[in-house]
Amino acid sequence: MDKPGKSRIREFVFSREGLVLAGFLVVGGYFLWTEHEAHVKLAVPYLPYLLILLCPLMHLFMHHGHDHGGHGDHKDHDSRHGGKDERE
Repeated sequence: MDKPGKSRIREFVFSREGLVLAGFLVVGGYFLWTEHEAHVKLAVPYLPYLLILLCPLMHLFMHHGHDHGGHGDHKDHDSRHGGKDERE
């Protein structure tokens, strides 16, 4: 038995508006690929290295709000977090 959401999606996809949207997406995707094909082929050999380079950068930027300053005095850390230790 079909769910109500799936039947609405199926109705849209096979409606006139859905087919026009699909046509525009296909044509736009074709032109996007043909215009940028050289750039994509140039970047593919470097993608593994870029991924490895991205890991430390993400680590630095994503730990911005964690307050990883000095690790000397844990009493100050406990008072800021309501006296609870995060390791518990």
